[in-house]
Amino acid sequence: MAGNVRPVADERDGLLAFLAQQRYVLRLAARGLTDAQARLTPTRSALSIGGLIKHVTSTERRWMAAVRGSPVDSDGVADFVVGEGETLSDVLTAYDSAARETEEIVAGIPDVGQPVRVPWLPDEVDAWTVRWVLLHLIEETARHAGHADILREHIDGATAVPLMAAAEGWPVRPWLTPRAPSG
Repeated sequence: MAGNVRPVADERDGLLAFLAQQRYVLRLAARGLTDAQARLTPTRSALSIGGLIKHVTSTERRWMAAVRGSPVDSDGVADFVVGEGETLSDVLTAYDSAARETEEIVAGIPDVGQPVRVPWLPDEVDAWTVRWVLLHLIEETARHAGHADILREHIDGATAVPLMAAAEGWPVRPWLTPRAPSG
């Protein structure tokens, strides 16, 4: 996937394409990290790159449960921690699985204006829509991709664009050197 989202066919395609792009950028922050590096919390916060990916995975799954009308667990605090028995590969595999599930669920919905109700709706809101949920997931993923960029830079100095250049095989430019994984 390139640095920009491809041209989109329609609203649904655009929402899913922009969500996929933000997932990709978040995953790039983990590129080449060891399990230990993915657990590091190099700033004053308790955030780690692995924990951020684990969190957006469970957030996306919670929202898709709501879209399907299934019971939803609203506790997303504990999912910021990568457990001792979990590897970065496990976390990334779960993230990829959640992405596929989201795309399948959204593909099966006739109208992205379909209402979505969750236990944590504000009193003044009757329902969100699938459209709103996808926009929210884009926002949530982008926010945490930014956090992950900062964490990665603290871990080994790598930043998103040089990591993307390395992942996609971009040539060296006077203004850009692709960043090989450090792990």
